[in-house]
Amino acid sequence: MQRQPNSKHCFLCGVENPIGLKLAFYETQENRVLVRFMPEEIHQGYPGVMHGGIACALLDETIGRTLVSHDIWAMTVDLQVRFHQPVPLCEPLTVVGEIVRLRSRMMDGRGEIRLANGSVAVSAQARYIHLPEDKVDEFRDQLGSWQVMPDKKEEPPFQAQD
Repeated sequence: MQRQPNSKHCFLCGVENPIGLKLAFYETQENRVLVRFMPEEIHQGYPGVMHGGIACALLDETIGRTLVSHDIWAMTVDLQVRFHQPVPLCEPLTVVGEIVRLRSRMMDGRGEIRLANGSVAVSAQARYIHLPEDKVDEFRDQLGSWQVMPDKKEEPPFQAQD
């Protein structure tokens, strides 16, 4: 598995964002993207349950990052999310994203948030439009940093079933 780059200020992966999640995303040999997340009380919607907006953000980013290995930058044009069961706080989650169809200007993808027991709590289908090169160059300049960060020792390794 290969770790993907992080930015400085992204809400999900930004290493310098004081209110961000500071997540580490990984590409698998099967061209999927995985991320682990442990929601805490600050991520709560209803008591004991992760806010649905955070679930949407996790899925949007994870599915969209399937394009990183293709060096394609894109933005979400459609995200359809289905909540199968509440996502509990203080339990480890695994988010998985994959490409369903890649075309010259669009990508269709899907993703899931899996609970520790392997059950699917939230699923999504999404569509992304590729950005024009001038916009990609502008974003790269504004990012200031887009690099792979070393893993932290406390990050748990992914298991074979992921």
